[in-house]
Amino acid sequence: MILKKPRLRSFAEAHNQRHITAGDRYLYAQPKITQSLVVIGCGTMGQEHMRVAAILGRMRVQGIFDTHQYSLDCAEDNYRQYSSEPLVRYDDLRSACMDPAADVLLICTPNYTHMDILQVAMQSGKPILLEKPMATDLADAAAIVELDADYKSFIQIGLQYRFKAQYVEAFHEALVRRSLGTLKTIAVSEHRPPFLDKVEQWNKYNRYTGGTLVEKCCHYFDLINRLAESTPVKVYASGGQAVNFIDFERGGEPADIDDHAFVVIDYANGVRANFSLNMFAHGFFEELVVGGDRGCLKARESVDFHRQTDPEVTLHMEFGETAAARKTQLSYPSIIEESGHQGATYYQHAALADRLDGVLTAIGGSVAATPREGFTAMLVASAAQASMASGDALLIDDFLCRCGMQPITL
Repeated sequence: MILKKPRLRSFAEAHNQRHITAGDRYLYAQPKITQSLVVIGCGTMGQEHMRVAAILGRMRVQGIFDTHQYSLDCAEDNYRQYSSEPLVRYDDLRSACMDPAADVLLICTPNYTHMDILQVAMQSGKPILLEKPMATDLADAAAIVELDADYKSFIQIGLQYRFKAQYVEAFHEALVRRSLGTLKTIAVSEHRPPFLDKVEQWNKYNRYTGGTLVEKCCHYFDLINRLAESTPVKVYASGGQAVNFIDFERGGEPADIDDHAFVVIDYANGVRANFSLNMFAHGFFEELVVGGDRGCLKARESVDFHRQTDPEVTLHMEFGETAAARKTQLSYPSIIEESGHQGATYYQHAALADRLDGVLTAIGGSVAATPREGFTAMLVASAAQASMASGDALLIDDFLCRCGMQPITL
């Protein structure tokens, strides 16, 4: 995103600068609002999108829709803390999608509702941001790719981790500068606390989420796929439910969501990748390690929950005796990082706003995820879930055949 003038947010919001009237705001001026959006689903992610839209200032929130009245009330109460703009509350999904005052629709509902809601939303012909994962069922994900191919507008998938500062820089080093030479190995790990509470606790069940590797980890498989630049051909996974929600049940149904996993992926070009997950950690740690024939890259993010410190985000570049190594600390402006997902959602919105304005730009080297990319991330995740259940390594083509689909080529 290229700004025409500086955005001096810290000064603009300072107490002793509030006397500057709208007519005298130049460096403090917000961008011109050119589009309006409707948020469908007002839980954690829906409210994050509302706040990010207000901070970015290029799209206004036209209205909100949710089937739960309490979620609507909370979303509006929170929205009023930072915006006095009018907000429409729609009575039904169709009204939300067809409002002529809305330019773009954001679908932020539980995973298992995505396909049904998307089909209604597409009747509007409007641009759509569909939160990750795009579906819980791989066949539905494939159907969304086909629907998008014939859609007169576009569908953007909410895989916003590709806009995290450390991954933007990692993509630039590995894929643009080619600092590491030819990539050979990719390793990603996440250590974090359990899934948070959700309305009706839908995220505690595989049938509503698609499984942990689909629900949570599609972000990481998206990153791995981008770096590998090839077609996944084989997946093996081991994991299960060891600690989290062992004693949890709802309506007599015990939770079955996995809380740890190890996944190995082979790609057609010889790249090998692995992913490890621990969701009963007492803190947060995320790491990407990429090895090439000329160097190694390590991107890390950690949060100390005990000391309540700000996240530490770093990028290490190591070249042995062939070049200078370096370690860089990374950050976005604090107001952006604090808006959610370390600022990644903000830059995803900026990419959406650019496309709505007719500009397809790469923000820090990253572009928004397409349905095709969302499908490929979900394909690896779904194959990993199936491998974990069977205990066998799966060839991707065989897995697609079992799912009633044709082999893919990227």
